[in-house]
Amino acid sequence: MTTATPPKGRGPLARREARLAWSLLLPTLTSVMLVVILPLLAIFWISFKPVGLADLRPPAPVVREDLRDADEEVATLRYRIRNSSQDEPIRNTVLTDTLPAGVTVQALPEICTLEGAALRCDIGELEPGGRLTLEIPALLDGDPDALEDAIEDATPVEITGEADNILANFEFTLENFRDVFDAREFWTVIFATVFYTVFGTIGALVVGLFAAMLLNKSFKGQGVLRGLYLFPYVAPVIAVAFTWVILLDPFSGSVNALLVQMGVTEDTINFFGERPLALIMVTVFEIWRYFPLSFLFILARMQSIDHDMYEAADVDGASPFQKFRYLSLPMLMGILSVLFLLRFIWTFNKFDDIFLLTGGNAGTRTLTVNVYEQAFAVSNIGAGAAVAVVILICLLIFSWAFFRFISREEGL
Repeated sequence: MTTATPPKGRGPLARREARLAWSLLLPTLTSVMLVVILPLLAIFWISFKPVGLADLRPPAPVVREDLRDADEEVATLRYRIRNSSQDEPIRNTVLTDTLPAGVTVQALPEICTLEGAALRCDIGELEPGGRLTLEIPALLDGDPDALEDAIEDATPVEITGEADNILANFEFTLENFRDVFDAREFWTVIFATVFYTVFGTIGALVVGLFAAMLLNKSFKGQGVLRGLYLFPYVAPVIAVAFTWVILLDPFSGSVNALLVQMGVTEDTINFFGERPLALIMVTVFEIWRYFPLSFLFILARMQSIDHDMYEAADVDGASPFQKFRYLSLPMLMGILSVLFLLRFIWTFNKFDDIFLLTGGNAGTRTLTVNVYEQAFAVSNIGAGAAVAVVILICLLIFSWAFFRFISREEGL
């Protein structure tokens, strides 16, 4: 009689190991949920709502209290109330305050009651952007200045109310996406983004590859030259961006002065202010600034390749180009593919370089710059979130295509 063996991986020990593994992964998964997924869900939520910059703060009643005519026989205790929202009403608005000793109320508005020193005013509904002023005549018993200070330093006025928060309700709209796709410059922005990302990524990889090939041999001063190659990447972006702007300035830039003196051009060139030259220049800046990252990874991979293969190729009479084409390049395709994926995503999301160089002008407005302009320059948070969703969808499509086709060919 034989005993049935449980399927592999489904025994009690395997189940306990699986539960232990999930319990150990739970803190990491929770952190990812909080740091990554929740903000993404929030962006999706806001992208379907007509939210402006002012709507990020929920509607609330605001009150200011002061004492007028304190030197007169009868002073006036004044409460100035307003609705902070221009779109949403505030319901069941109630004002409460505690009057200091020495203040005797002479008359009360109909909506107010006084119990001892406790003042309560049932205001009801405040219209969007509505304002209301309550004036209460009162006698002051004592030094007017001291009583005025006592009113200001007393328990703060409390005002409460109920209002609908546009961020929390379940009313959705596609207006943000209509505004984004119907915008006159949207497809110009898409073209600038694709041009900047594709050529910036490929250019950084190509320049990094040539730099790695130059420094793959041992020679005197190799370490110093490697350090100089890293300068564009490690230098502060704001410093190098303004250096480029100053050097290429059409009025006082050194580059334009040299070009004019050498007779290359008769007039100065506005490198960051003319189409399409501005887009080309910000792409060149992207290549110059980020090729050191590709250089480091490619050089490390090159130095791990077995030199016996190159010696055998030399014996067979292979040319330098043939050695690169049939030996080096196949060995580098894996790291080049990974670098292409990372650089494409990082360049697609790049904002600070373009904003510092051109501010998104002269045809250099990419999707990330458009997010900033929609959300903060125009104060349309919903449209900015919609553009961010477009960026996310584009990157998801690219990542899917990369892992579906390119990485499979490279065995990644």
